[in-house]
Amino acid sequence: MIARVQRWVARDSAWTAAANRWGHGRWVRAYFAAISRLGDGVFWYGLMALIVVFDGYRGLFASAHMAATGVIALALYKSLKRWTKRPRPFARDQRVRALIAPLDEFSFPSGHTLHAVSFTLVALAYYPGLVWLLAPFCFSVALSRVVLGLHYPSDVLAASVIATGLAALSLWLVPGVSLF
Repeated sequence: MIARVQRWVARDSAWTAAANRWGHGRWVRAYFAAISRLGDGVFWYGLMALIVVFDGYRGLFASAHMAATGVIALALYKSLKRWTKRPRPFARDQRVRALIAPLDEFSFPSGHTLHAVSFTLVALAYYPGLVWLLAPFCFSVALSRVVLGLHYPSDVLAASVIATGLAALSLWLVPGVSLF
């Protein structure tokens, strides 16, 4: 069992180092740095505002639902980071360089990914036609975290699972709204 965990940790680190090397390319780094910056909240707040402007009260309800989910996601990831205290890849592995400054000290889980996945799933429950915009953006945010050397793939995967559960629960609690 311990050997399996050690192999998983080694693979996680190797994938992080490989993705981070790819991120050293000028255009790759610029793209993922911009995506990460937008994923800090700018994109999501802009989307929520546009939804309200273009869809009135229904848009206000959808935006409030996204915001409420975001507040819970924030509390979850901050608690998990304080509890696990997993160092970021660049702090542990000399092969990995932080290509942008991190927003906080710890790695697990990825807050950007947690928000991107939960916001995307809630937004798509209201506006499935936005899948062409939200799915690639969400995937890019998640990938950016590894490429920029700020998270391990396991941080991103765990955040995606947590966010999916959070979004599913929030959609289950709101009558008449669902992804399917």
